[in-house]
Amino acid sequence: MEFLSRIASGPSQVILSLAVMLFGGFGMTRITKRLHLPDVTGYILAGILLGPYVLNLVPAAVTQGMEFVTDIALAYIAFGVGKYFKLSLLRASARRIFVITLAEALLAAAAVALTMIFVFRLPVPFALLLGAIGSATAPASTIMTIRQYHAKGEFVDTLLQVAALDDAVSLVAFSVCAAVAGGLAGGSPALDWKTLALPLAANAAALALGAGCGALLKRIITDGRSKDHRLILVNAVIFALAGVCDLLDVSPLLACMMMGAVYVNLIDNKQLFKQVNHFSPPILLLFFVLSGMRLDLGMLRTAGLIGIGYFFVRIAGKYLGAWLGARVTGASKGVRRFLGLALVPQAGVAIGLAALGQRILPAESGAMLAAIILSSSVLYEMIGPACAKGALRLVGAIGPGKPPEAPAQEETAGDGPETTGQESRETDPEENENG
Repeated sequence: MEFLSRIASGPSQVILSLAVMLFGGFGMTRITKRLHLPDVTGYILAGILLGPYVLNLVPAAVTQGMEFVTDIALAYIAFGVGKYFKLSLLRASARRIFVITLAEALLAAAAVALTMIFVFRLPVPFALLLGAIGSATAPASTIMTIRQYHAKGEFVDTLLQVAALDDAVSLVAFSVCAAVAGGLAGGSPALDWKTLALPLAANAAALALGAGCGALLKRIITDGRSKDHRLILVNAVIFALAGVCDLLDVSPLLACMMMGAVYVNLIDNKQLFKQVNHFSPPILLLFFVLSGMRLDLGMLRTAGLIGIGYFFVRIAGKYLGAWLGARVTGASKGVRRFLGLALVPQAGVAIGLAALGQRILPAESGAMLAAIILSSSVLYEMIGPACAKGALRLVGAIGPGKPPEAPAQEETAGDGPETTGQESRETDPEENENG
């Protein structure tokens, strides 16, 4: 029986559970930081410890009633991804970056899906969703390494641009695969036009709604507003958009990403994104801790070999896709050889997509999907910084004996990965920790 169930009930039980989750997530980051691991890894591990398979501190009734946290957290993550779609910064190298991103993301997705279907003989809906999730990359640990060593050059610029666009490709790929998987999982013997058209039409409507919300933000977030009222309004719009998407049975990811993209192109100012990033960490922490608590450790035994296959096939797909895209676009030899090595990490968006995929699939398949993504995300985030540092060293962006420099000054931090040489030195890894 859960510990808190014995000492509290009602509102006090919920409030104390939230406190335990927040303290647990923070406390675990004290350990992961000493191991040079991202905070996301600490949050997931804290959730596993607090969950029913280890300490069993938080009542199941509380976690079951916090499904809404997933949608809200995904809305924040997607809104932050949208700010990287500033057209003025993408035009210069748009073709090369789009080709490389599409190649590395889609080849990884295809490699994972085909392996699940033809090697492990798993159902097509499961394989499609796992493949789409496999295309996602978490750039936080890579960006932390870039900042630590003040690496710069063509390789770094390309890496930052690809990382910024990668999650957007993953969201679109997941939406398409979810439409197909939803039809097949629902018992459709074969795909027809409705299986694809109706969900895609719903997502198109959500994109249009997101664009409208971006334009609305420009009108209501004015210089005359106080910081408090700006934060209130932007959260109201994010919550409303996520709620309408849930009402329409559509993921809030694409809609909120579109809202962020439209807003940043209309206003040409990222202060609002910084303010949201200062507000959202507790919500994101709860989301990742909850994800860890929902990890079915017993399912890891069933998914063991499949998880190992996913882990290595995704890395191979990322590497080969990045190499192919760089070769087609005439990128330098260093970019061709080592870009894929820096795209190994996977965390925030992938975990969010796994939560959505779990809703689409049958219970057992959904639990296996979540177990594979959560366990592999921890491993990816553990080896990611070493892979990024190795890639930067092999390409010559940092020297073998060069010590890490002091962090950038506060005034240059907070904008996340940008797309020019100068701006690539002004990134804030904390802002992308959950990406």
